[in-house]
Amino acid sequence: YVWATTLTLAGCSFAPAYQRPELPVPAQWPTSEKVGAGNTAVRSTSDALTEHPLAWRSFFTDPRLQQLIEIALDYNRDMRIAVARVEEAQALYGITHADRLPTVNLGVAQSAARTPAQLSPTLQAQTNRRYDVNLGMTAFELDFWGRVKNLDAAARANYLATAEAREAFRLNLIADVANAYYSLQEFDERRLIAQATLESRLDSRRLIGKRREVGLAGDLEFLSADAAYESARAELANLQRNQRLASNTLDLLVGTVPHDLLPSRRLIDQGELPKLSTSVSSAVLLRRPDVRSAEQRLLAANANIGAARAAFFPRIGLSLAFGTASRTLSGLFDAGTGAWSFAPSLVEPLFDSGRTQANVSLTEARKVIAVAEYEKTIQQAFREVADALAARDQLGEQLSALNATEKYQTERLKLVDTRYRAGVSSYLELLDAQRDAFTAQQSVIQVRSAMLTAAARLYKALGGDTPVAADEGGQKMAN
Repeated sequence: YVWATTLTLAGCSFAPAYQRPELPVPAQWPTSEKVGAGNTAVRSTSDALTEHPLAWRSFFTDPRLQQLIEIALDYNRDMRIAVARVEEAQALYGITHADRLPTVNLGVAQSAARTPAQLSPTLQAQTNRRYDVNLGMTAFELDFWGRVKNLDAAARANYLATAEAREAFRLNLIADVANAYYSLQEFDERRLIAQATLESRLDSRRLIGKRREVGLAGDLEFLSADAAYESARAELANLQRNQRLASNTLDLLVGTVPHDLLPSRRLIDQGELPKLSTSVSSAVLLRRPDVRSAEQRLLAANANIGAARAAFFPRIGLSLAFGTASRTLSGLFDAGTGAWSFAPSLVEPLFDSGRTQANVSLTEARKVIAVAEYEKTIQQAFREVADALAARDQLGEQLSALNATEKYQTERLKLVDTRYRAGVSSYLELLDAQRDAFTAQQSVIQVRSAMLTAAARLYKALGGDTPVAADEGGQKMAN
């Protein structure tokens, strides 16, 4: 009867009814107007990314990159910390959840006391012994006002928020490894071009040196060739340094030195990554783990208000014990040794100098903060998607133009080289053509890398492949 009454009354709660805040962002993504007749980056419905999550292995198809991501998910130290944080939050939730049910303990005790003759009523020394065995429940709170229930709900929400934060970090880690990989590929490919350019300019310097010796080239051409060679050498050193830095960044993200990796793909061979159609609603942001984590923190703040309000009402506790007691150990389970105790308690707050009211105000203020943080998280997510879309569109236009520029500069270089060898063009004209062709080649690789990076950022901004399952009350939680 006691338990039935307790469970019935425990349904009472002073927590405000939760309502998810409205999306503080437009329903659709901003679009950009395309310019230029040669545009090849127009959106198509066939490459639209729906509101269903896309597995990262389907998005990042480079086998070497897939290996690196898998290793990072296992060995990255921050990922291990995030996993441990979830286990920590789950344990804390288990501790709080245990307060909703009574704790029953088995107690076995012996007590002995000697009374000296001077203090004994019989003027003889006495030794009193007592043996007890009992099952007891100590200070179980009858949750009439939902205080314990709301604390339990807040702890559960904090646990789910931590779990979502782990998924958010996992998603960031996948995107960061991909970006570091693309950056490393970019510097490697640019280094190869710079190496070839350095060798070409070294040959040119040797050739012009020989021509100067026989009077077919002047000091100006030789100095220009020498300066061009040193400039190429400096650029190669700079790219080698950046390549090493990119490699160090990737190693840190992966968390270990990987071995037996598959061959890497060139940037041009990465293929076209899936794109987002502008017809997809911005409500897709609600599946992002950082947004879900912020909402769980909001739910926790909402539940804490109910717990704080319940503190204005009496707290009723029960202590029960059933067992046996005897003066001798051998008679502990004899007939007539049954013992029990029942100690209810009621604590009614009367005067606490406004502490309880201040605690309610504190929880209400924290809910306002949680709402603002939730809305800010969504706005930040919307901006990330919008930025990634803008980068994808404009970088597509830029790459199209740079591909044409590289083609024209390569043809120009061949023509000027032929004219130079025929004695029609000067070496300075040839050097100018070489520089322009080198810049165009480097720029094409840079923009290709930027496009892949923007795609990885868009994948992260849309919430990636985080699994989502329906939870109580229509909320979402990670599996």
